[in-house]
Order: sequence, then structure tokens, then C-alpha cells
Amino acid sequence: MTTAGETAVALRVRAIDPDVLSQLRRRDDAGHPPRLIIDEDGGSPLRCCLRLSRAGERVALVSYAPLCRWAYETGADPGPYDEVGPVFIHPAPCPGPDGPGYPAALTGCPRVFRAYSASGRILAGRLAGRAETQNAASAEAILAGIFADPAVAVVHARAVDFGCFTFEVRRG
Repeated sequence: MTTAGETAVALRVRAIDPDVLSQLRRRDDAGHPPRLIIDEDGGSPLRCCLRLSRAGERVALVSYAPLCRWAYETGADPGPYDEVGPVFIHPAPCPGPDGPGYPAALTGCPRVFRAYSASGRILAGRLAGRAETQNAASAEAILAGIFADPAVAVVHARAVDFGCFTFEVRRG
């Protein structure tokens, strides 16, 4: 996705990296094996492909430390902002997201967007309601506004209802 403005900034929505998914399928970031479940009702956000699970689909519930993983890759030190939380993934490799933009399957859900600096410090948070995330373009406009601050290195999208990590956004 490319944002509009004085200087166009390419942004990329990212699911959990396939190499990290492979690790999480063996042992999660809390040191536990994944919990395999059948999602009877469906509707759980899958962080591997950025879509919702289907009714009766087999999924894995794992603990994931998104900021810690990003910090390891970039050399940042998130300190007290580091946290571990539950996420759903496929128990086996899947094709991944449809593309680098805001996932269509996750539109219309309220989100909290947390912006972090390159050093791992939280800079800002932005609540986006259902109307603001009703379509990919409006959600991407919010993200563009967040990334207008040159100090923002990464943004984490989180579910409002449970607070769980959903996906990350980086400059592309």
C-alpha cells in the first residue's frame, strides 16, 4: 500500500514471518507446545494468513512476542513494552496473506494501532473504530497518518476486544 501526502510512503502489512511460524508450531514464545483446537464457530483471526478461521477449521493457539521478535531482527530494546500474548495460526504451513495491503478479511473490526520507535519505545496509540476500518482504504489512511511521523518504525495492530496482536505494519 502506498500512502498519499507530500512524500509517498510505501507501507506493508505483515503477517507473522513463515520462519517464525515454523518455530511457533514446535514451541511458542512462552516455551509451550502449540494447543491444537477445532474452531467450532470460526471467526478467529489467523496471524499466518490474515484471514478469519472457518467454522470447524483446525487451528493452533500459541503465545507470541511480536515486539521481541521485531527487536531481535532490528537490534531495538523494547524493555518493558515487550509482551507475550495468544494468537491463532494454522498448525501447518499455509499460503500466507493475499498481499501486502490491509487485509480485507479483517476490515470492519475495531483496532488499536500502536506505534513504536526504532529503539523499541512506544510512541503513540490510535483507536480505530468499525467505521474507520470499514474498508482497506480508510484503515490504510489511518496508518499513513501514523507513519507521517518519521520517528515511527513499526506499528502493531491489535484487537480491541481481547487486546491480542493481529499484524504489524512497516515502511515498505
